[in-house]
Amino acid sequence: MNGMNYDELALELHEKYKGKIKTALRDTTELDKTKLSAYYSPGVGAISRAIAEDPSTLPKYTWTNNLVAVISDGSAILGLGDLGPKAAMPVMEGKALLFKNFAGIDSVPIVLDVHSADEIVDVVKAIAPSFGAINLEDISAPKCFEVEERLKAELDIPVFHDDQHGTAIVTLAGLINAMKVVGKELANCKVVIVGAGAAGTAIMKLLHKYGVGSIIAVDSKGILSTKRDDLNDEKKALLPYLTTSISGSLEDAVADADVFIGVSKPNLLTEKMIQTMARNPIVFALANPLPEIMPDVAKKAGVTVIATGRSDFPNQVNNAIAFPGIFRGALDNGVQKITDEHKLAAAKAIASLIENPTADEIIPSVFNKQLVPAIVKVIV
Repeated sequence: MNGMNYDELALELHEKYKGKIKTALRDTTELDKTKLSAYYSPGVGAISRAIAEDPSTLPKYTWTNNLVAVISDGSAILGLGDLGPKAAMPVMEGKALLFKNFAGIDSVPIVLDVHSADEIVDVVKAIAPSFGAINLEDISAPKCFEVEERLKAELDIPVFHDDQHGTAIVTLAGLINAMKVVGKELANCKVVIVGAGAAGTAIMKLLHKYGVGSIIAVDSKGILSTKRDDLNDEKKALLPYLTTSISGSLEDAVADADVFIGVSKPNLLTEKMIQTMARNPIVFALANPLPEIMPDVAKKAGVTVIATGRSDFPNQVNNAIAFPGIFRGALDNGVQKITDEHKLAAAKAIASLIENPTADEIIPSVFNKQLVPAIVKVIV
């Protein structure tokens, strides 16, 4: 990492600034008695009456037109696991920083000291009128699936679990361009996905929706198939999206695969496994901070395109490539539900920003100024 100790720098910056965000006034002109009477008592009563008569005017008169709640219970923080709500706050503040920096969106980090799906849903529903959209973050699987689905069904504002869908969207964008590098079609490819948690589940579903030919999923006990009698309900629900005619180990799954996608744990994929893959293999090793295989090892073993979740290697699969534009589009275009069609369109828009993909450039940088505008156009 260029010799930089990011842990020390993070501690230094967070202590110096006491966090990363603050609120600010939209009207920055001087507050005089006349404006005070309009913004607060007695004038604000007219705004309350207008909203009571027509609740759809809430974004017209308040900051909900540009406001997202970033919500976590701290049960699945980054790669650290369940550290609780207080430890989740710096991550939620970081998400708020990304919203503001990349898309000009205001957001409020909210950490919840409740942990069942029922409790989380009840709390979010109770505070939802204060916001224009809900971003769920770092909530453990399988709880996160139920929480998101229930909130999507019961709220009239966008709800998006970025750990699932942001990862899936950027992964698909990268694969679209990786196919151009290796001269293949995703529809004809065998894709192996290791990890059936939040991100893995969303990747499987989105790739299936896109039309990937064969998807094989692997968990810690082997290939997910109809022959397994130890699958929980969440994994059984994945079977319709998968090729389930084969069973066995990770080694069995990887043989003749065109694409390996890891959202699991470090050092899981070996050189020997890569050498059994199809020609011009593609590897997305997305475990953080240590991937399933290091890029130099993967390339030595014959991988044509390698992506990771890290910023110090080419082709970073970073959720921040997708979610700022998705929320910007939803808020600006009055979208109440973020659908599979929105996710597919966002992936295609992201991929389109790389005109001539190469092995080391299949995904645009998070700092690409065209990203948010390109995604906003398709979230309609």
